[in-house]
Amino acid sequence: MDWRQFVMDLETLSPDRVEEVFVRNGAQSITFTDAGDRPVLEPAPGETPKWQEMRITGLFSPAVDLGLLRDDLKASLDIDVLPSHEVAELEDRAWEREWLKDLSSLRFGRRLWVLPGDTKADNDDAVIVRLDPGLAFGTGTHATTALCLEWLDAQELDGLTMLDYGCGSGILAIAALKLGCANAVAMDIDPQALTSTLANARHNGVERHMLVTGSADGIQGQFDIVVANILAGPIVRLAGQVVCRVKSGCLLALSGILSGQVDDVLTAYDPWIEFDVPALREQGGQTWARLTGRRIEG
Repeated sequence: MDWRQFVMDLETLSPDRVEEVFVRNGAQSITFTDAGDRPVLEPAPGETPKWQEMRITGLFSPAVDLGLLRDDLKASLDIDVLPSHEVAELEDRAWEREWLKDLSSLRFGRRLWVLPGDTKADNDDAVIVRLDPGLAFGTGTHATTALCLEWLDAQELDGLTMLDYGCGSGILAIAALKLGCANAVAMDIDPQALTSTLANARHNGVERHMLVTGSADGIQGQFDIVVANILAGPIVRLAGQVVCRVKSGCLLALSGILSGQVDDVLTAYDPWIEFDVPALREQGGQTWARLTGRRIEG
């Protein structure tokens, strides 16, 4: 069966209210995307990320009267004219596989690979993470995540415990388990992130070794490795909560930090962490930093 696609810029309209109208008129799938070319990175725990300029795309069967959809949108949202929108006719395809076109095989460090679908790595001793990011954030394509994956690949992780604070798609916790960690906790307050993390953990066969929680209150004890790949603001604000989960003498990695924010993060963690030299990477005209170090013993 072929499909009809209705795409509309949201401008100042409520995404939730527009979504309700789409569902009421028979939308088979709904996607929110960036209408302003301003990417949203991994969100802080407790934050549901949204673009400043959003676009909604709905997929409808040919039997749906999109004229009625337009009328319902205007009546429900109390507007006379809809924002910029367009309708396209689409041939049927394997929609659940469409995301694979935008995700290629990625290598991090010596042995860690993130692969879509059933693609294969180039080396026989590869440690493979198979990823469907779903609605969450973190595929390894952004410098913040890539820096963390490369760092994990360089560590001796056999038998260690790991906390992924703000897990997004779960990619870092899954990679740590594949690289030898005995168990991991993945925490994120975004429900979409939890759904994606659980699905990816099952797909990689590590769900029995991972606890996924939607609250910092669900984290118990301390860990050999703690990674927080969020943003500099929450990293600074949550310094006490993050550090208290690192065992004495053990490892902490912080990412999602712009180079100009490094000093603020170092200052926030200085009482507890002895840091290595920052790792820097250019992407999209910005310089991103990863900070790693050990918790001071005692």
